[in-house]
Amino acid sequence: MRSPLRAPAAMPLAILALMLAGLGLVAATSGYSHFVIALVALTVLAGTGLNVLLGLSGLISFGHAGFYALGAYASAILTLKGVSFWLALPAAAGIAALVGAALAVPAMRVRGPYLAMVTIAFGFLVEHALIEGGEFTGGQNGLVVATGPSLFGLPLGERDLAIIAVIAAGLSLYGFHRLRHARLGQALRAVRDADVAAASLGFDPVRVKTAAFAISAALTGLAGAVLPPLMLFIAPSSFPFTQSILFVLAVVVGGAGTVLGPLFGALVTVLLPEALAGLAEYRLLFFGVTTLVVLWLVPAGIVGSLSRMLPRGGGVRSEPGADAPDFLKRTEGEPLAVEELGIAFGGIRAADGVAFEALPGAITSVIGPNGAGKTTVLNMISGFYRPSTGTIRLGGRELAGRPAHVIARAGIARTYQTTRLFGSLSVIENVILARTPGRLLRRSRSSDRHEAAALLAFVGYAGALDRPASELPHVDRRLVEIARALAGAPRVLLLDEPAAGLARAETDRLGALLRRIAACGIAVILVEHDMPLVMGVSDRILVMDAGRPIARGTPAEVRRDPAVLRAYLGAAETPARPRAAPWIGPADAVLAAHGLRAGYGAAPVLDGIALAVRPGETVALLGSNGAGKSTAMRALAGLLRPVEGSVVLADAPVAALPAHAIARLGLALVPEGRQVFPELTVVENIRLGAWSRGGRVDSAEVEALLDRFPRLRERAGSRAGLLSGGEQQMLAIARGMMAHPRILLLDEPSLGLAPAIINSLYATVAELRDAGTTILIVDQMAALALTVADRGYVLEQGRVAASGTAAELKADAALEAAYLGAA
Repeated sequence: MRSPLRAPAAMPLAILALMLAGLGLVAATSGYSHFVIALVALTVLAGTGLNVLLGLSGLISFGHAGFYALGAYASAILTLKGVSFWLALPAAAGIAALVGAALAVPAMRVRGPYLAMVTIAFGFLVEHALIEGGEFTGGQNGLVVATGPSLFGLPLGERDLAIIAVIAAGLSLYGFHRLRHARLGQALRAVRDADVAAASLGFDPVRVKTAAFAISAALTGLAGAVLPPLMLFIAPSSFPFTQSILFVLAVVVGGAGTVLGPLFGALVTVLLPEALAGLAEYRLLFFGVTTLVVLWLVPAGIVGSLSRMLPRGGGVRSEPGADAPDFLKRTEGEPLAVEELGIAFGGIRAADGVAFEALPGAITSVIGPNGAGKTTVLNMISGFYRPSTGTIRLGGRELAGRPAHVIARAGIARTYQTTRLFGSLSVIENVILARTPGRLLRRSRSSDRHEAAALLAFVGYAGALDRPASELPHVDRRLVEIARALAGAPRVLLLDEPAAGLARAETDRLGALLRRIAACGIAVILVEHDMPLVMGVSDRILVMDAGRPIARGTPAEVRRDPAVLRAYLGAAETPARPRAAPWIGPADAVLAAHGLRAGYGAAPVLDGIALAVRPGETVALLGSNGAGKSTAMRALAGLLRPVEGSVVLADAPVAALPAHAIARLGLALVPEGRQVFPELTVVENIRLGAWSRGGRVDSAEVEALLDRFPRLRERAGSRAGLLSGGEQQMLAIARGMMAHPRILLLDEPSLGLAPAIINSLYATVAELRDAGTTILIVDQMAALALTVADRGYVLEQGRVAASGTAAELKADAALEAAYLGAA
């Protein structure tokens, strides 16, 4: 049952009660107290403006004193020229809003600390512009506002201005409450939580953030406009940089994103210094310490922390059903035609000559090994990458190179490898927001919630509709993201690995859902590594490798294609690299895992795997993309804390140890993608490999490694970032060997390398094996890894599906089934 404090009418009533309390306080006090109350109220008003920027859109500003000053000076100058105070107020807010929107243009080009620096520069720019303004602004001497405003011919005093400030503060809090739940406020939070996903729903992130800047600046400028008649004098020194800091503190201490946060923050930042006034020069010290203590005790802010204590009811739950909502069904559709699509990054062709047609009512899958370019193709279709060649046509409309939000409005929706829900919105708010792509000012309709609920039921979601999306388990996140993508009734649905992290039964239900979606007349394009799912639901399949299409056809045709088998398993002509003599070693394992479970957030990946690697042995960890190979390597190396299970290295349990401690025990990981230190030289990279054993480096060891990798000797003094991919991989292995490891973990060493480089690299791996190095290797090319391995494990959906010697696995049909699904 929902707490009364969370009822829809609770917040407006609370704001009204607080505003009446403020007015009562004005009536009950006199003199200086009116000035302090007015300052608190104006800080609430300015803080509410900053809360729109910081709390809703997640953008930081340390320059809001500039908007405060613009509002104050606009009001003062206009009233001094005879304009009514009541006209000067909206004019000041409008001027601040225009400047805020203009500031958003350069500010949107940067993020994080650079955005903060832009706003700091803006604050100083306004301050110095006012100093240099001459007679217009009064320069350094400022402006004297000798006469106050009047109402119905009656002059307004300090008490009246305090009343005006309190009413304005109350209205701003109510306005923020309404904005927070309005479509624009939800769009602000959506862009903050996942701007890429918001763009794929048709929202232009730049436009949304510009609106946030404008609204924020308007409210802060309005607060500043009340200041001149209250103080009777303003000067550039009235708006120092510290004023911006106080505004930020008011929002953060009170609780960013909460309705009442600016009020509680203003009480702390205005009243606390007044209460400490008797401490003279120690006042600011005590204020700073007190503020730090508050932030330490309640990091979510006063109101944010209190709101978390309120009980949350279960709410209405979705009831899964099979029928699609009427708005989703299409009687006629248009195909999506992709022709000769290509793109290059830094001179490397990530996709080239990609062509296919996705028909309405059909599922077209795009598959391929790691680095094939599948997600790159989806990113080009959905507008996140601009293709260098080719066309993308939906019906008769050319979409190649258009922005993501434009393509979304044309009828193309998508999901992502890692779910990108708007965590601060509820489940049903995520779906409602997507009902009309890109429209910010549309009023909510009574039917929106019913349609969103029907769509959630259609995809099979069975949880609470009003549950925050950030709290959902992994499978529900997948379903809600699909429902959100469908909410705009798209013509084309792009799905990027929707089955990642799902159990077999959940994947089977997902497959049935995809067929029902296609039956609505929607063209479905599926990128997926789960081959049983792909082969079971696809009408047509496009297979890619190294950025180019290598096969297309029905599932049966693709499964039999020799080019597809080579892409997934490696070339049959890969030279064998057997040991000179069979491996014989002790039975005790150097590295062993038992019942290992691990994943990323709500997404489980490993499901109770067990493996062992004995001294001097080379073991291959095989499986299709998404099977959990690299996740296993990260869990073994301590880069990912296992949820359950044990990892033993040299008889020591290490599952709970951090990565650097495991490295000191003798495990060296050569990570996927090489990850050399690009600004350091080759030799400096190698020498850093000894850090885990105390950093003691013998020059002879470095020379021995350079002898083993002659290409590195030629580039010994070069920066690692200038090496080719193959040279960087050699360097990463040399750096790992410098640690004198008990076991060397090689994660995808062949990824992105040319065949000649791969052969040379694997010859080196075979030499390390023959020299007695213990190796656990992961490679997308199964046949390649098995040329050097003594034994292997085959992973499928995070479980060990098969194991045995290299020869046994080569002959085992389970290996091919793990990559391409069972026939």
